[in-house]
Amino acid sequence: MAKFGVAQGRGRLEDQRFLTGAGRYVDDIAPKDSLVAYFLRAPMAHGRIAALDLTAARAAAGVHLVLDAAGLAALGVDLAMEAELVAGRSGAGAGPERPVLARGVVRFAGEAVAVVVAETLAQARDAAELIGLEVEDLAVHTAVAVGGAAIHPEAPDNLAFDYSVGDEAGTAAALAASAHRIALEVVHNRIIVASIEPRAAYAEWAEGRLHLCVNGQGVWIQKRELARMLGLDRGAVRVTNPDVGGGFGMKSMTYPEYVVIAAAARALARPVRWIADRSEAMLTDNAGRDLIARAEIGFDADLNITAYGVNLVSNLGAYNSQYGQAIQSELFAKVLTGVYDIPVAHLGALGVFTNTTPVDAYRGAGRPEANLTIERVMDHAARVLGVDGFDLRARNVIKTFPYPMISGEAVDCGDFARVLAVAKDRADVAGFAARKAASQAAGRLRGLGVASYLEAILGSPVETSRIVLDADGGLTMYVGTQSNGQGHETVYTRMLAEATGVDPALIRIVQGDSDRIRHGGGTGGSRSVTVQGTATKATVAAVVDGLAVFLAAELGVRDVTFAEHIFAAPGSNMRLTLAEAAELARQHGKSDLLDVSQTIELAAGAYPNGCHVVEVEVDPDTGGLVVERYTVVDDFGTQMAPELVAGQVQGGIAQGFGQAVTENAVYAGDGQLLSGSFMDYAMPRASDLPFISLHDAPTYTKTNPLGMKGCGEAGTVGACGAISNAVLDALAPRGVTHVDMPLSPSRIWAWLKEADAVAD
Repeated sequence: MAKFGVAQGRGRLEDQRFLTGAGRYVDDIAPKDSLVAYFLRAPMAHGRIAALDLTAARAAAGVHLVLDAAGLAALGVDLAMEAELVAGRSGAGAGPERPVLARGVVRFAGEAVAVVVAETLAQARDAAELIGLEVEDLAVHTAVAVGGAAIHPEAPDNLAFDYSVGDEAGTAAALAASAHRIALEVVHNRIIVASIEPRAAYAEWAEGRLHLCVNGQGVWIQKRELARMLGLDRGAVRVTNPDVGGGFGMKSMTYPEYVVIAAAARALARPVRWIADRSEAMLTDNAGRDLIARAEIGFDADLNITAYGVNLVSNLGAYNSQYGQAIQSELFAKVLTGVYDIPVAHLGALGVFTNTTPVDAYRGAGRPEANLTIERVMDHAARVLGVDGFDLRARNVIKTFPYPMISGEAVDCGDFARVLAVAKDRADVAGFAARKAASQAAGRLRGLGVASYLEAILGSPVETSRIVLDADGGLTMYVGTQSNGQGHETVYTRMLAEATGVDPALIRIVQGDSDRIRHGGGTGGSRSVTVQGTATKATVAAVVDGLAVFLAAELGVRDVTFAEHIFAAPGSNMRLTLAEAAELARQHGKSDLLDVSQTIELAAGAYPNGCHVVEVEVDPDTGGLVVERYTVVDDFGTQMAPELVAGQVQGGIAQGFGQAVTENAVYAGDGQLLSGSFMDYAMPRASDLPFISLHDAPTYTKTNPLGMKGCGEAGTVGACGAISNAVLDALAPRGVTHVDMPLSPSRIWAWLKEADAVAD
């Protein structure tokens, strides 16, 4: 049998082209004769369209097409985008129409109202300025709260969903009977994703078929939605993803622009391209987070957790995005109780519409929010109870497996106490007091923060791998996942080389083409290598088994083995590589042995977990914050490419740091985005973080044959809690009792001044 283990190697195969400017992104490969689309966007957050005169724009130089919602509908386009609705206490959540171009009413600043398609971008912009748009202002609602000015008639009080899971009555009773009850409100600030490559797409229509090339996280959702909305058979739609400059969940769903340019390309029989500029992206890309969680936890007299309840309100923006309702309900619930053994728990979640850009998946999607909430609560509890935070966590972590979660799933394995102990040791918590004293001597405040975390792999449990043995002795594998920069080509190539003995230079990975790959789950939820790797393992086994049976028949022997990359048979001097066996099969016309597919379905999801320990230093005179030390211990099970795992964790931590310290999307009361450029929205920089100390304490899951748990979002899931707890620990000796993200210098300085005023 083929060996299928850790994919050893150094360096990423993709980096040669990425670092030499040879990447192939949407805007690099769009047809040279493409027309250019430009969208006229609503300048206000809420209003009734009183007039929309396209006449002058249509007559402008270079213009080929100008469309509003009515014009798009006249082309046979179904304007309504689909979104998944959450089942709540009284049925499915509200599902008001989200049109791809505003129909009668604009509901957030930046909503697309019309599109101009012209020879050049400059001509399209000039023509858009000639459109006569008049909007009658309507009252604006931006608060993350039920009520306010009505946005959709289908959603009274702007309530999108009312979700409940767990034992509400039992939780309330257990909290009431607890020796200690501790409550905390945690604000989760809104994030702009700001991927390095803005959203982009081009569409072309030829011979009765549509091709959309888009920088997404998979092709099948786009294929399905384009076929539905344009009234096409799915076979008439091809979607491709080229190289993608970052997705982070934000690029996993359909957006209005893709449908509009596809319809324009069909109407004009010319390719049409569109790419957002940075300001447009910050205004219109789906945002992340944006919720307020109110949590309460109970302990008995021995400080064992008795119950945990969370009630939260989350902002969906002006419309349901594709997965928006599920993020702070179903996905939050998957890891509601974190790594802790909690007898009874409940989550109540309300989703509300506001006159802001829609909110959807961002790295972690619900799991960072749930972990941040419980880790802030555990840290607050330790402070209130006057006990050590490590000890309180160690007392209450799950120790018996499988462990049922309130979502109905189960954590199959882990050693959370060991992970916590290793993190404490590797972070040299014992030496913290001396480092704190040194900071104090220098006039600085030093804090230590810890956060354990529990992740959950999401996305489709089904995946297919297809391997074609090529005539040059190499092989081509077709995968259903989509790299957004994670290094998929590298890890898949190494896995195949390790399993088959084929020269990595002769291994080709094909992704992101709905014509060449029948179906797939795309990328998201830390699923890619676990699910695609399992499918690949099954496909390699099928290839080897098929060739072994063929060779046995050819030799007239009972058994052919494949070991150390060689086919051999007892009692025979036959020794063939995979390529040689494939060539023999090709000579005998056995094409079915040269093109093999396998589809797998994982019965259960895995639960990555770990612990982050952070030390920060604060300048009390300025509020300036420096992360001095950062230690992580992760349990990812088997790591197929450890250096790629390290990159994923480091990148995730950087994004978690961004939310915790520097990033904050802010709207004015009239719904205007105040942080719509990098002058006002602070992305983290390399100098903001120290070298991160990474450690591994694995347990091996049986939910998949590789023993993998996934790693893509873990860094973000653990970072916000650890950093927040560290900052509060630094400020607590000065009388600060509560902090919320972002932990910016101005806010830290203000908290210290407020505490000083109280002390005086």
